Amino acid sequence: MGIADIFQAETKYFRKRRFTRSSKPPIDQERFTSLPAIKLSEPDLTINMNVLEAFGARRSIRKYQAKPVSESILSTVLWACQGITQERGSAALRTAPSAGALYPIDTYVVIHDVHDIERGVYYYQPKGHVLRQVRGGDYRAQTAAAAADQIFMARCSFALVWTAVYSRSSWRYHDRALRYIYLDAGHIAQNAALAATALNLGSCQVAAFYDDEVNSLVRADGEDETAVYMTAVGIPATS
Repeated sequence: MGIADIFQAETKYFRKRRFTRSSKPPIDQERFTSLPAIKLSEPDLTINMNVLEAFGARRSIRKYQAKPVSESILSTVLWACQGITQERGSAALRTAPSAGALYPIDTYVVIHDVHDIERGVYYYQPKGHVLRQVRGGDYRAQTAAAAADQIFMARCSFALVWTAVYSRSSWRYHDRALRYIYLDAGHIAQNAALAATALNLGSCQVAAFYDDEVNSLVRADGEDETAVYMTAVGIPATS
């Protein structure tokens, strides 16, 4: 029996076996607040494509034009990923569902070619809808190399990197939290893909990557926070 089989068996729920949560969640401080905030424009919610059309049109696109996208497009895709849609008490509910509304997935964006935003690695903060620059510079080659040498990750307009902060979920769901974390990442990535489609962009989801290299790219430590998924977004090539 392999590790995956053991994990699946050991994290099953039964009527007489459920996991108890800790007495209280860990303190999760807002991240990168010392870094200057770049306020994003309001997302464009007037796109003329309904969700069923987007379902039918979505494809994995790996060839992109060498053209920048607008800041407004980036803003809309990021909002679709994890934008806040409702304040309910102390909870800020988002566009993508999350087990227990614990939101263990964080979004980073590697800017390759976006109008009015310099190249670099940025952290997306849903509260306030802002970016915070984690590191500046051209990371096209490093992004492609980290994504198992898939060159289209260097040719897109921007790349999304999702990391998991495991403790946000594990205090409640214990080992089973790992199941929910990957589900959460899938919800978010699908939102990104559908938003890109509605904006006449191409996207491709990437799960094959060198973990340590992606963690290094976004400066995650690989222990408390680790990369789980990536997506390329850009203007599709015409041929």
